Amino acid sequence: MGENNKSKLEALTLKDNFMFGAVMSEPENCRPFLEMALGIPIERLTVSIEKSLVYHPEYKGVRLDVEASDEKHTRFNVEMQVVPKPELPRRARYYHSQIDMELLARGDGYGSLPDVYVIFICDFDPFDRGKYRYTFRNMCLEEQGFALQDGLTTMFLSTCGTNPSEVPEGLVSFLRYVGLSLQESTKDSEDGYVRQLQAAVRRVKASREWEARFMILKEMLQEQLEAGYAKGIAKGKVEDILDLLNDLPGEVSEELQRLLSAEDDCDVLRKYHRLAASVSSVEEFARRLPI
Repeated sequence: MGENNKSKLEALTLKDNFMFGAVMSEPENCRPFLEMALGIPIERLTVSIEKSLVYHPEYKGVRLDVEASDEKHTRFNVEMQVVPKPELPRRARYYHSQIDMELLARGDGYGSLPDVYVIFICDFDPFDRGKYRYTFRNMCLEEQGFALQDGLTTMFLSTCGTNPSEVPEGLVSFLRYVGLSLQESTKDSEDGYVRQLQAAVRRVKASREWEARFMILKEMLQEQLEAGYAKGIAKGKVEDILDLLNDLPGEVSEELQRLLSAEDDCDVLRKYHRLAASVSSVEEFARRLPI
């Protein structure tokens, strides 16, 4: 494996999606975190990390979250988020729906749907209210304290909280560790769980298996970026063709627009562009189109 990839892996901290997924792929690291964050006991945890490090078109790219389930079939989805994004609550809604659809697709009935927890660990305060932990459940507006009991919980954890007395001490230590820089994160922590995570980070950085996965993931992300760039170029060429056609006699039909928009080969679109620039009408363009 190249030294360049190795050096990049060495530079990661737990707040990096890849490192977080690698560390939390070990149930002995993930289970204490979930118990501490959610305040529930978990006897046995299974982590499906393989789902998180592959390309999923329906998730618009490479998924970098952690999926797990316990002995009660409760589902957990955890994602590290370092860049503030206003759509996080709606992304949580999407994750809830995707988990439910996956279960229903297997033939499970509504009554068998398990409790589902979607958790975002944010290296910022997502709501600017100074909390280390924000927990949301569906409640009745007309009667205080009356929950819908739909089994859905969404939680946002923040490394920027200012209310340590309101959350478990261990959770505060964990979140403070997540927020540290590379140099600060290597200093031995006084918290036992954080020291466990620090050891796990060192193991990942020393592992040739995780180094190989890191390289593959980087290649996948680069391919995704290049595909998006090519798609953007193709879209621009289609718009240029339509601009030329709209200046010609005749009407550009919806069918013709769909045909052009469906083409993503830039070489083909360049030919279409030259054709659009040489014809005298939209009808002639459609007639001479090589389809």
